Amino acid sequence: MVDDYEIQEMIHRDVYVGEKHVGVVVGERFHPRDEFVKSLRIKVEDEVASEFMRKPADLAPLAKELVHSIRPDGGIKLSKSMRELQRRWRNTVRIQEDLYAPDELLDRAVLDNDGMDIGNVVELIKIKRTYKGLLVKPHFMVRARHSLPETIVVPCGQLAKTTSRLDEVILKCTFSRLVTLPSFLKLNDESFEEE
Repeated sequence: MVDDYEIQEMIHRDVYVGEKHVGVVVGERFHPRDEFVKSLRIKVEDEVASEFMRKPADLAPLAKELVHSIRPDGGIKLSKSMRELQRRWRNTVRIQEDLYAPDELLDRAVLDNDGMDIGNVVELIKIKRTYKGLLVKPHFMVRARHSLPETIVVPCGQLAKTTSRLDEVILKCTFSRLVTLPSFLKLNDESFEEE
């Protein structure tokens, strides 16, 4: 089981499903709480990404629970099929050219592109089996200044990048612009029904 190995022992190891080379482990999320670090980050082989992702991504999550064992050649053997990996990659959020699992985004700080710290991700919002937004709990001062509710939904389409060491998600726009966007207004409309 992967919990028996430290991340330092996993880095740079090749990942296999059967004899198919899927990619190479490049790290994991840096977070003090284990429940937010359930995935390894892997650099996915180009042909695997083109075949098994809707839109090829460079880096993707690999759920630690899928790690079966370490092969004699040092590679990581997964316990599931490519179909299971594909299913999990569909259950992610795309930021730039990378895919992120829910555990990699929960509790991250959300900053606008001016560096204003809005709040932290508390949940991911799924509509028709696709993640459409991050449920963010704004900091008290931000809530008070902008008359915001307890939580707001930030559209996934507005996520520009993540920073691993600081554990942040940075938006494509300023907060004042964000709250005027149609995608933001729709996701935060009380009467909007999830289908």
